[in-house]
Amino acid sequence: MKLSDLRPAPGSRVDEKRVGRGHGSGRGKTAGRGTKGQKARTGGKVHRAFNGGQTRLSKRLGFRRGIGNSNTAFRDNYAIVNLSDFELFETSVTEVKPEDLVTAGLMTPAKGRGLVKVLGDGELDRALTIHAHKVSASARTKIEAAGGRIEIIPVRTYEQTKRKKVDKNAPASQATEAVPTTPQQES
Repeated sequence: MKLSDLRPAPGSRVDEKRVGRGHGSGRGKTAGRGTKGQKARTGGKVHRAFNGGQTRLSKRLGFRRGIGNSNTAFRDNYAIVNLSDFELFETSVTEVKPEDLVTAGLMTPAKGRGLVKVLGDGELDRALTIHAHKVSASARTKIEAAGGRIEIIPVRTYEQTKRKKVDKNAPASQATEAVPTTPQQES
């Protein structure tokens, strides 16, 4: 056992330090805040990016617009499956869906509910109907060469919420023209 291994007993609590209750307590007068300055004042906080007056790092780095697929909150994460993984299935199986990949242990249940992409690493020796959200070009050619086919699972797309800007100088026929909808948006 080392000093760094010591932990308080489970469920134990330490009383809060009462500051500013007279000099006899040892935490009177400045109440542990030191003497003067921004951090000694009530409500005085220094921004976490503050760099001592020097130009902060966020200002010194390059600026890139927009939130693309690099932004983790909006990124489309695909569970990857290779053609060599389909050898795990019995020869009697003709159709493979994401749920089947989960039961075969190729991905977790959480990934099985998400997006699935098939890549062309390996060979396919039998005709399979594979359901996936995306398929690489090499995987597509190998699956079709083996006599199988691919069923693309449609990804749900949402109608654009921003209003379309109408050019005031355009003729009236163009301004009232209906925005075309894709088959996915109609459903």
